[in-house]
Amino acid sequence: MNKIKVNENIVFGGDKLVIVGGPCAIEDDISITMKTAEELKKITSELNISYIFKASFDKANRSSITSYRGVGLDKGLEILNKVKTELELPILTDIHETTQAKVVAEVADVLQIPAFLCRQTDLLVAAAKTGKVVNIKKGQFLAPNQMKNSAKKVLDSGNNKIIFTERGTTFGYGNLVVDMRAIPIMREIGYPVMFDATHSVQLPGGAGTSTSGERQYVPMLAKCAITAGADALFFEVHPNPDNAPCDGPNMIFLKDAKDIFAKCNELFNIKR
Repeated sequence: MNKIKVNENIVFGGDKLVIVGGPCAIEDDISITMKTAEELKKITSELNISYIFKASFDKANRSSITSYRGVGLDKGLEILNKVKTELELPILTDIHETTQAKVVAEVADVLQIPAFLCRQTDLLVAAAKTGKVVNIKKGQFLAPNQMKNSAKKVLDSGNNKIIFTERGTTFGYGNLVVDMRAIPIMREIGYPVMFDATHSVQLPGGAGTSTSGERQYVPMLAKCAITAGADALFFEVHPNPDNAPCDGPNMIFLKDAKDIFAKCNELFNIKR
């Protein structure tokens, strides 16, 4: 399996657990973004875990047209750049349109392809051509072995810096289920696999005009993913998820992050 290097200190598929984490969306109150990033950097440093900050400038697939989407491209990149420069953290954020790839790549170290868009050829090609690491989230509608087709679109566009993310599979109406076999299956394609522990507990559309979730299962699923071979973990983290403008029910509390990360890291080190 290929090891994917983000920088000199962070390698997907290496000997250290990689955690990607941060609020679901960048909020108007910049202190939430900065506080979360600063605290997660401190926690992961103490635990000897590699850390990449994640937050979205736009959540383009909300349940309702009135749902909160974020601060937008320009302001969002300004805030992400502030996190990157002031806290010296690498950045992961998602893109939804081909026109966003080049400008977002000026700030982000990893470009994320949202699960619903994992087969969008033009988006994958645009992300690949930036030369940045491309994180392709497996669609809720795809079998894990089908991700080789998405990877080939990036690879044939001249970029072999690919990682996959498992985030659950549609299970009937308004529910997701995680098939842990997906992790070794996708690793066999040849690229590191990250497990999205918080989106995997979503209940899509569960609150009518918004998505609900079951955050109580996040720690259990994260630990299961590590034992199944995951190279990295993805957590959406917020100081007060119950008051967050989006994805609150599945985000973990910032105060709980250290305990969850420590237990996952202990398993990772045993497994390795």
